[in-house]
Amino acid sequence: MEIERLYGTGVALVTPFNKDESIDYVGLKNLLNTTAKKGVDYYVVQGTTGESVTTTAKEKAELLQFVKENNPQKLPIVYGIGGNNTQNVLEAIKESNLTGVDALLSVSPYYNKPSQAGIIKHFEKIADASPVPVILYNVPGRTASNLTAKTTLALARHQNIIGVKEASGNVEQAMEISASMPKDFLLISGDDMLTVPLYSIGAKGVISVLANAFADVFKNIKGFAFEGNYEKASKEAFKLLKINPLMYVESNPVGIKYVLELQKVCCDFVRLPLLQASSELKEQIRKSI
Repeated sequence: MEIERLYGTGVALVTPFNKDESIDYVGLKNLLNTTAKKGVDYYVVQGTTGESVTTTAKEKAELLQFVKENNPQKLPIVYGIGGNNTQNVLEAIKESNLTGVDALLSVSPYYNKPSQAGIIKHFEKIADASPVPVILYNVPGRTASNLTAKTTLALARHQNIIGVKEASGNVEQAMEISASMPKDFLLISGDDMLTVPLYSIGAKGVISVLANAFADVFKNIKGFAFEGNYEKASKEAFKLLKINPLMYVESNPVGIKYVLELQKVCCDFVRLPLLQASSELKEQIRKSI
C-alpha cells in the first residue's frame, strides 16, 4: 500500500450501542458521515475506543463489514486485531475478511508482561501471517508493558510492519524512534495532546479519540504541522485542553460517547463493566465544550 494513505488523522471509532447493548448501526453511520465531513483521513475499527474487549468475534466482523459498506469518502480502514495470546491473534487474522482493509493495528501483549524478546517474536509472527501491513500499538498504561524504542526499531525492519501508534506518553522515547526509524516507517501519536509535539519530531499523524467529535480541529493541526507552522498547530490543540482529561476520568470511551450524544451523533451507552458518564462528569463535559 502507499504509506501516505495513512498520513494525518485516524479516528479511533467508538462503537455506538442501543439501550439494550445491541450495536447501533444508525449511530455508527452518523459517526462515519460526520467524521468524514470534518476531515478525518482514515478510520480505525475496533481499537480500544471501540470497546473491542466486549464485542464478540461475530460483532467485530459485522462492524468491519458495515464500515466497508458505509464509507462515504472511501477512506482507508485500519482494523484492530491484537491480544496477549499469539496463537489466538493468528487465528483471528486467518478468520477475518481483510479485503478492503489497509492495515492492522495490533496492541502489544497485555497482562502476561512478556520480555522485549517475547514481544518481538509475537509481532514477527503476526506480521508474517498478516495479508495486510501491521501497525504496532504501544500503550503501557493499559498493557503494563512498554514497547521500548529499541524493540520498535527492531520490528521496523520487518517488511510488513509499517508503523507504530506510540501512546507511552514519553516524548523522548518517540524521539528515539524518529531518529533511527526507516524513512517509510510511520510514527503515529497515540495521545491526542501530544500530537503537535510528535508532528514536530517526525510523526505523520495521530490515531485519535477526540477526533470522533472534533475531527475538524485535528484537520487544522495536520495542515499547520505539515506547513511547519507549529505555533498555529499548537493554538488548535489548545482548544482541546479542557475537554481532553475528562475523556479518561471514568475510562475511555465513556467521555467521548457523552460528547457524541451532546452532538446528536449517537447515544452514550456503553457495555459493562463500563458505565455511562456520571452526572458530575456530564456536567464537567458540558462546561468544557
